[in-house]
Amino acid sequence: MDFLTILNSIDRVVKGKKQIAEYILGALLAKGHVLLEDVPGVGKTLLALAIAKATGLEFKRIQFTSDTLPSDILGSFIFDVKKNDFVFKPGPIFTNILLADEINRASPKTQSALLEAMAEGQVTVEGQTFKLPEPFFVIATQNPLEEWGTFPLPTSQLDRFMIKTSVGYPPPEIEKDILAGENPYNRLNLIRPYLNKETIKLLQKNVEKISLIPIGINFVEEVLLRTRNHPDIHLGVSTRGGLQWVKFSKAISLIRKLDFVTLEILKETAMLTLPHRLVLKESSLKEPQEVIKEIIQEVQEDKKILKEEI
Repeated sequence: MDFLTILNSIDRVVKGKKQIAEYILGALLAKGHVLLEDVPGVGKTLLALAIAKATGLEFKRIQFTSDTLPSDILGSFIFDVKKNDFVFKPGPIFTNILLADEINRASPKTQSALLEAMAEGQVTVEGQTFKLPEPFFVIATQNPLEEWGTFPLPTSQLDRFMIKTSVGYPPPEIEKDILAGENPYNRLNLIRPYLNKETIKLLQKNVEKISLIPIGINFVEEVLLRTRNHPDIHLGVSTRGGLQWVKFSKAISLIRKLDFVTLEILKETAMLTLPHRLVLKESSLKEPQEVIKEIIQEVQEDKKILKEEI
């Protein structure tokens, strides 16, 4: 699979965001979900649409508001006169790629409606369980600047996201091209579906075949342990968080045509998979990203930790 062709195709529409597109594609192949935290107008929705087009997957969008109800997402039972019975009407969550726009505007009760779907690929409505289409992939966005009318995502919800990242402003030279060109939404038709559901399922299985060599296992385990014993951290990274880190690293390795996960990829992916899982102490003056960088640097300098086992 030529992932570079896919990423170049997306880059023609969402210019300057090839690396972010690679991360989102990696999370999809690792069966994870993505949280994009950024200001409005930097291309989050456009990027999600471009990913959907390139993967050939069905795409739906939910605009979260303070009055969005769980039934608006999951669906509900309605009375069918012809059948003289209640039948289930699926909500927008029944899709392959779901864009949960401004997820933190919804109430905690509505946010929690996504937990089962993101963790188990199914939803339960009035005691009945319904399987979601495969693959199922959530791209959620939230605005870090606006606090009025928002509800911070709880730790349990944040932990369901494999990675958290931002789109960011484009470099000045690329922004000039965007300003001088046509509406980027008009270029979406330039992207053809390079993948399909079955191909993606196969690639997801191939991700599991990528190996994590002993030195990588040592590195991951030591980073996890140090997050649980750091003076600035109240709650460190769980085992599930470590597994998400490893799976995402394997997916990125697959995209980059590697048979195993390198230490460089582990260090790179740690900054996407770990910071949002930390709960810092109130007395800490640091940011989660800063703490993870410090821990990685410490582990990297510890020769005993990175001594590869045979």
